[in-house]
Amino acid sequence: MSLQDGRITAEEFGLQLENMQFELDERGVARLVLDQQEKMNRVSMSMRDQLSDLFRALEKDGRARVVIIRGAGEKAFTAGGEIGGFMQTHPVPLSYLHDNVAAPERFPGPVIAAVDGYCFGVGMEIALSCDFRVATSRAIFGLPEVGLGMIPGSGGTQRVARLVGLTRAKDMILRSRRIPADEAHQWGLITQVTEPEKLDEAADALASELLEQPRLAVETAKRVLNLGQDAPPEAALQLEGYAYGMLRGTADFAEGVDAFVSKREPNYRGE
Repeated sequence: MSLQDGRITAEEFGLQLENMQFELDERGVARLVLDQQEKMNRVSMSMRDQLSDLFRALEKDGRARVVIIRGAGEKAFTAGGEIGGFMQTHPVPLSYLHDNVAAPERFPGPVIAAVDGYCFGVGMEIALSCDFRVATSRAIFGLPEVGLGMIPGSGGTQRVARLVGLTRAKDMILRSRRIPADEAHQWGLITQVTEPEKLDEAADALASELLEQPRLAVETAKRVLNLGQDAPPEAALQLEGYAYGMLRGTADFAEGVDAFVSKREPNYRGE
């Protein structure tokens, strides 16, 4: 067991991370830092696979309830991927880049992207696959791929369009526009804007708030919201109803009702 001041590192999960730092604290908050500051925290092809492996390991382990992802330093969350590396990769694996970048979306619990500086290319696509995006006032978002003769290939076209609509997605992607934090917030691309020196504080405060919510309800709501986006309305409503009925049979549901009626604080146990 790899522990540092009560924190668990990636080695416990049998993972060796490339240019990434990871720790899981005793509360169940995992922190992943993209750490290659001299290259604006760029994300290599192998790092994409390791991202997916890490989230899979966290889901199997079960101790992580909330995950925070951020970039090291103040210049970038990540300015994107290794562009030159695309020419050394066969077209077939390039067709599946969206799969590993979607790991935060597949993770049962909430994932927070804490963004400072540049958030471009695959960096933005990773942030888009998270449930919350907390950004500093100097953060800048962009999908510049069209200007390089390609398109966003890790989920960017679809997630931007679903979040902000087709008109704004085309405005951003076809023109390779850079979107400042205040405009991104107005569009609904990000959850909140904070000052640079308060980014970690804001992300931690959100994580603490989520930890106070009953775990089963949070994880069920995330799954229903994500799956319902691509389903016909009637099917999405059926999914919601089924999930609600399932939660009715849990101890946490009964505890929430009893606590409300009794005017006391609930004691959720994740059961």
